[in-house]
Amino acid sequence: MGHDHGHHVAAHDPRYARRADRVEIHAEVALRRSAQLNYRVRVFDVSPYGCKVEFVERPELEERVWVKFDGLDAIEGLVVRLEGFVAGIEFERPMHQAVFDALMPRLS
Repeated sequence: MGHDHGHHVAAHDPRYARRADRVEIHAEVALRRSAQLNYRVRVFDVSPYGCKVEFVERPELEERVWVKFDGLDAIEGLVVRLEGFVAGIEFERPMHQAVFDALMPRLS
């Protein structure tokens, strides 16, 4: 065992896989980074597993952040993708489908 370390391509890592149900939206969420205040950021798409948001300052990969959609508690997540100031965030715990479905009309 243990011989396959380092051979996995990022695409096969489930954390980097784009999962289904990703909905393109044009909305804002409140984003909080560790030891910083909330600020409003643009969110480009969202799924029960994560979202894509634009940061004001470039975050670090694997950085822990909190995303707050209007009407929901803040959701803890990790930065798993980064393109410039746009980050893909994976939620620590996926959003319940019913919660996600209820959120959609408010975001679009």
